[in-house]
Amino acid sequence: MLISDIVRSSMEQGSWIRKMFEEGNNLRERYGDNNVFDLSLGNPIMNPPAEFVEELKRVVNSPLQGMHRYMENAGYADTRKSVAKYLSKESGIAINQNDVIMTCGAAGALNVVLKTILNPGDEVIIFPPFFPEYINYIKNHGGVVNIVSADEQFLPNIIELDKAIGAKTKAVIINSPNNPSGVIYSPDLINAIGKLLENKSLEYGTPITLISDDAYRYIVYDGIKCPYVWPYYKQSVIVNSYSKDLALPGERIGYIAVHPEIAQHDEIIAGLIFCNRILGYVNAPALMQHVISALQGVTVSINDYQRKRDFLYNNLKDLGYQLTMPQGTFYMFPESLIADDIAFVSELAQYRVLTVPGTGFGFPGHIRISYCVNDDTLEGSISGFRKLAEKYKSG
Repeated sequence: MLISDIVRSSMEQGSWIRKMFEEGNNLRERYGDNNVFDLSLGNPIMNPPAEFVEELKRVVNSPLQGMHRYMENAGYADTRKSVAKYLSKESGIAINQNDVIMTCGAAGALNVVLKTILNPGDEVIIFPPFFPEYINYIKNHGGVVNIVSADEQFLPNIIELDKAIGAKTKAVIINSPNNPSGVIYSPDLINAIGKLLENKSLEYGTPITLISDDAYRYIVYDGIKCPYVWPYYKQSVIVNSYSKDLALPGERIGYIAVHPEIAQHDEIIAGLIFCNRILGYVNAPALMQHVISALQGVTVSINDYQRKRDFLYNNLKDLGYQLTMPQGTFYMFPESLIADDIAFVSELAQYRVLTVPGTGFGFPGHIRISYCVNDDTLEGSISGFRKLAEKYKSG
């Protein structure tokens, strides 16, 4: 066989998100775009904010000498300085440009971090519901996935986490605001995780790294603040992307930011820069580095996402669906009306409403709905949700 066993196995398991996206393409060919209500993919329908367009025009129309050449693998110093200044202000932890590496999105950032810290057989703990690609990213670098249970509010269970950590535990990944549930981890929860990891690191004589996937950090609602991990645990790394808050998923621009007091700081930074190169990213896209440097803190309209959230939540609640109000992201994670979430998603597709089964996120019995779509798609989907609610709620 030309394809490796691990790749063949991963391909067979596939991604439910991509499966539903492909199903959507098939349905669109049969019924037309306007008659398919695709809520499966977190691909923002919004255009980037006006500030992005203006800055892009400025950079393109006033090109710097050599601005499209290779740069140092960590990224442009001015861009890293801009990111560091903003993160210092927001987190209350002072960092500088040498704590930041620009990357090809948060996915690239996660792979770089895992490549840097993992030896074959090292364990990485994740909590359901989780972004499905975490499993592949960990396996990419010889790691072993350790899934630790979460509670019904989609929050990590500290008691179970305590039991799960062992001598081979090298890292823990958290994602807040969480894809797919939309929940935000409280300061008390992050503090509890940090204290536990600190104690376990001392017990086993090796640092356990907390990796915080902050891809949805700036899409939060109702005045809620999303706490940073840095004030609660020094052995921590943040990965982030401009895909969501600036609606730039196709531009593949993000960063890694390291706590300034992380163990073996300089070696970690050197390892991250090295792995950014040898994984083939080489460096983050030059043009986007120039553009986002001036856009720290700029986002798409969060009010528009909140309006979509409220519309969908209120309609599903009225139809009898059980669900938690998302505090952030642009996803909703209601309970399936039947135990088999895969079968339920399949039934919804018969009404040309596309969602993703919770099984794909390690949390069966739920479905993920993406509401970063246009209003017509959201409004058109309600009929399908209503038909299944009438079928199963009346039974």
